[in-house]
Amino acid sequence: MNDKRRISILGATGSIGQSTIDLIARAPESYDVVALTGGRNVAALARDAIALNADVAVVAEDSALPALREALAGSGIEAAAGRAALIEAAQRPADWVMSAIVGAAGLEPGLRALQGGAALALANKESMVCAGPLMMQTARDGQGTLLPVDSEHSAVFQALIGEDLTAVERIVITASGGAFRDWPLEDLEKATPAQAATHPNWDMGQRITIDSASMFNKALELIETKEFFGIDPGMIETVVHPESMIHALVGFNDGALMAHVGMPDMRHAIGFALHYPERRALPVERLDLVTLGQMTFRPACEMRWPALRLAREVMETGGLSGAVFNAAKETALDGFIEGRISFPRMAGVVEEALTRFSATGGLIDAEVTLDNVAHADHLARQHASEIMRDGP
Repeated sequence: MNDKRRISILGATGSIGQSTIDLIARAPESYDVVALTGGRNVAALARDAIALNADVAVVAEDSALPALREALAGSGIEAAAGRAALIEAAQRPADWVMSAIVGAAGLEPGLRALQGGAALALANKESMVCAGPLMMQTARDGQGTLLPVDSEHSAVFQALIGEDLTAVERIVITASGGAFRDWPLEDLEKATPAQAATHPNWDMGQRITIDSASMFNKALELIETKEFFGIDPGMIETVVHPESMIHALVGFNDGALMAHVGMPDMRHAIGFALHYPERRALPVERLDLVTLGQMTFRPACEMRWPALRLAREVMETGGLSGAVFNAAKETALDGFIEGRISFPRMAGVVEEALTRFSATGGLIDAEVTLDNVAHADHLARQHASEIMRDGP
């Protein structure tokens, strides 16, 4: 009898995927790896697929398939490429699936895994932002389980274990403040993508690190908090915590605050989701409070980070506004990385896209289905691109 857990890692070559692989590789006798998927890094994908003896490795770009096949030659591991192959890999029977594909592209693969009854470890926050009601309903319908992997939402999830949600008064999501937390506001207009992609605490990819500097990453997390836990938007707070040691706090009606505290290492949240409902030892650095000395907190200024204000508007509007917000954000981020717009302009592009979409007669209130989300995503990207072409 094979009692190994069948697992798949969607987005295996990114920072979350690599941290997941680090944990899996420490106990290979416990797991059967079904599928690994990745973006453009064929060498890393093939290396990990061979090391973990995966059934299939899938690369996003069709043009990379010959290179993947060559890298896997003689291993017996199936090689595939493209969107259809990614969806097929996500649908393969598995007990636990890591959803770590960046952006809206991760929505459908995660949905397919949930439909198969897998426990979905969700690091792709865009899934909940774009289609939170659909994700929750799919988990219920498919007998799957949603487990949060963002450090903030994992912290909230852990603080709520054994608690009555009706006793919760507030949820406090912490933010590092990113690369520009101490910059004068007038200097942000001159900020470069390279400067924005240097995080003071976390080691992450370019896009998510720039999103941290603009607080769009935190804005997505606020929306995800509302969708994942069913919390009223007015109960969700944000504070800047430069040390990144407290990942989130839950406040209860007796005045108590439950905090999740630990070193900034994503293996905390990944390991909790991997072993849930058990809590097992993890190879992470232990926090020395004496060495740390102090922890500090600052208000999250919406003048510096207007993405936070836009997130609150999205939470109040609901419907497809999250899908519009995310698509416009991804498009504006592309514009900044490519040097077409300034750092502060990203928030302006997103706000204008939301305004245009809201004026299109009922689309924002349409039912949250996969087709409707895809349609809203497409239109929002068009709007954002037009806005960037219209001027700075």
